[in-house]
Parts: sequence; structure tokens; C-alpha cells
Amino acid sequence: MLPEKCTRVYSFAQISEALDRLADRLNAQLKGENPLVLTVMQGGLIFAGQLIPKLDCMLDIDYIHATRYKNATRGSSLEWKAHPASSLENRTVLILDDILDEGTTLKAVIDYCYERGASRVLSAVLLKKIHQRCVDDSLTDNIALTVDDRYVFGFGMDYHGQYRHVDGIYAVEDK
Repeated sequence: MLPEKCTRVYSFAQISEALDRLADRLNAQLKGENPLVLTVMQGGLIFAGQLIPKLDCMLDIDYIHATRYKNATRGSSLEWKAHPASSLENRTVLILDDILDEGTTLKAVIDYCYERGASRVLSAVLLKKIHQRCVDDSLTDNIALTVDDRYVFGFGMDYHGQYRHVDGIYAVEDK
């Protein structure tokens, strides 16, 4: 059962097609490399689980847990819940995150990777919101899909801590 007043923005088929295109771009960028793939938890979990098998290179997998939403519909201060167990020193790191909204979390994770000695950091997001509030529009060019400035959930993204498992992406009016 979905929340009231929600509409489907992307179906599973549309997401899968977008992930195929994204994987093609990432495969070209990572050719000949052995990156460390860091999934930003929890939202990036399903996105990463669908995208990683499409990557052609040898890679290592780890995660990082940084959040601003804490099951709410508005972001607040950044909270670090877990850092990667793997060394980032002299590694190419690929960060996989669910959504690029204002970019605060993604920028902090990128900065963290460089501070820990990463030689190169790439990032990819499932979804980018279209608005003018992003802290840095150059955070990533690796975007699977875009969405209007609405609250979205599904495919890893939550609505009040629920609905991450939904296999499409939905928008809800939070009134």
C-alpha cells in the first residue's frame, strides 16, 4: 500500500534502462581501474545493488553511512553513522548515492574520500532534483534520472522511514 496522494515518476523498467546507460558511462570512466565502490547508506543500497553487477571492472565494495534526513522529509545537519572499513589511500573511489538534492551529503562524502587519501573520486546518483539550491553543480555528471523538485521515495529512498523497497520512484505531496 502506497501513501495517499502519490504519483509514479519512474517505473522499474525506466529505472533499469537508465541504469544501463549509466553503467555504460561508468564503464568508460573506470576502464582499466580497480575502484573501491562506496555506497552511501541507506538510500543508495538498492541503486548500488542494481548498478554494480553492470560494471565491467574488478572492484572492491564498501559503504559509508552519512545522513541528513533521519526519516524526515526535510534535511538537517549531517550525521556520520559509519565510515568505510577499507583504506581509501591511493584508490579510485566511486561513490553511489540515491539522490542529489542540495548536495551537502555528497560533497561531504567526496571531501572525506580525498581527506583519506583517495587519488580520484567519481560519483554517481540515481536521481538528481532539478532546482537551483545545490551547493555545487559539478558534484557529478553521472546521473541516471532527473526529477522535479518534489519529495520522492522508492528504489532505496524512504518516506518517513518506509517504502525503500518499492521498485519504482514515486512523488508525494507532504501536506
